[in-house]
Amino acid sequence: MRLYGRRFQEVVRSVIRTMLLGPQALAFVPALTLAGFWLGGEGLLVLLALVLPACFAAAGFARPPVSLDDMPRDGLTGLPLRQSAVDRLDRFLRKGAQLEQSTACLALRLDGFEDLGGKHAQAFRDTVLMRVGERLTAAIRNKDLLTRLEGPNFAVVLDPIPGADLETLIQLAARIQGEIANPIVVEGVRVYATVSIGFCQLRNAPEQTGEAVLMAAGHALGDAAISGPGAIRAYTKEVHRAAVERTSLTGEVERALANGEIRAWFQPQVSTDTGQLTGFEALARWNHPDRGIVPPAEFLSIIEDGGLSERLGEVILYNACAALREWDQAGLTVPRIGVNFSPSELRNPRLVDKIKWELDRFDLDPSRLAIEILETVMSQESIDAISRNIWALQELGCSIELDDFGTGSASIANIRRFAVGRIKIDRSFITHLDTDREQQTMVAAILTMAERLDLETLGEGVETAGEHAMLAQLGCGYVQGFSIGRPMPMAETFTWYERHKAKVVQTSRLAVTPRHAIPEKAANRAVASKANQPPGKPGKTA
Repeated sequence: MRLYGRRFQEVVRSVIRTMLLGPQALAFVPALTLAGFWLGGEGLLVLLALVLPACFAAAGFARPPVSLDDMPRDGLTGLPLRQSAVDRLDRFLRKGAQLEQSTACLALRLDGFEDLGGKHAQAFRDTVLMRVGERLTAAIRNKDLLTRLEGPNFAVVLDPIPGADLETLIQLAARIQGEIANPIVVEGVRVYATVSIGFCQLRNAPEQTGEAVLMAAGHALGDAAISGPGAIRAYTKEVHRAAVERTSLTGEVERALANGEIRAWFQPQVSTDTGQLTGFEALARWNHPDRGIVPPAEFLSIIEDGGLSERLGEVILYNACAALREWDQAGLTVPRIGVNFSPSELRNPRLVDKIKWELDRFDLDPSRLAIEILETVMSQESIDAISRNIWALQELGCSIELDDFGTGSASIANIRRFAVGRIKIDRSFITHLDTDREQQTMVAAILTMAERLDLETLGEGVETAGEHAMLAQLGCGYVQGFSIGRPMPMAETFTWYERHKAKVVQTSRLAVTPRHAIPEKAANRAVASKANQPPGKPGKTA
């Protein structure tokens, strides 16, 4: 009750302050000048008539509110910019919250836009952002304000609505996500976009300023992005503390690389024909001593910005080669392991020597190391050190794999030139493959091309049994994704291997039905049916 009483007092004071200092105070100017004439004569009348309007004008009370048409706008989407959101929030805070009404600020981010940026041309990414902006505009009310922030980020300032409680805001966020969910088709490519959303109610902001409210919503968005694509989070004190911790990670990455906290985890790849394990992909993971597992999205960009990509590549390569030797010693059959290399690593003239040294160190045949290269890298870099390194690695005996195939523009000439052995079909083509007819047509075309070029194929990001089955039906040779196995530390690969091996054996037994397993009466009926069948007319199988 004390809290509600204090809140009521704040509302009353705000209303009184607005009445005395707002634009409506201009109505008292004639009365004040007349009172001055009665009390001080013509001299005071002239003084008040000159001074009072000037004071009100200087305070901005007579200034008309800025309309949407007057706001500075983003050149790409045509939406108002960040400052417009801050100004709108400041205006709401000055007015004070109305009884039974409240408002909030929502921060939104297009998930996976960084990956999209590495796979497609700038015009493609710009079109996706424009489409997302259009759908966000359609998902909110006319009085709400949608603004474009930096990169793939947006903000929505809600016009005050009755009962804007936590549940209402979550429902609103879910409705916005539903508007974005339908695929966006750009240049024949279907993009399944999702947005993560964080929001802050004005009364929960750490400070009562528009900038503080917007920053708090951004902190909630950061927490949502960590939780996975399409997450929704509200701003709390705990979220604020987590945001401070994330900022501190910048200074810890180099130490983590030196101390072995950042290591390779391994995601399995299996054959669609036999179900047998055909290899692993090595992926970077950070096991922080205090925070536990830090998602790659939080530290990979820090590593790249800090110029530590080559150091990370050395760590992952060492872990991958050490894992192969350990699996061999344990009697596990792991034909090869895939390692990703960034463009900066591929430009290093010493890259081939480093890889050769690691292979010799662990006594491994080069054919067991798969060099994964983004399609965009191969399509854009054709005459520099990257090309020479790719060719030298192929000559060494390493297998070359084209990663995220279908998102760049690598020519068939480049595929043949660099002796690419396998293409990894990007997950954007795999998502909803079992239900989306257009996705099936696109993947079928890729597989047909690969078959004619004598290339192996692997589907990335397979998350459901339906997607796995459809890839096998279409003729994709290998699959990788959560439905097969999530990335795991080295110690867990042995348990996964034994479980998967037992599953493959059990499936093989079920696939062949022995003759003695057919009930005798059923077998006799089948024989009798065949004997009574008219000549030349096919009968039904039992």
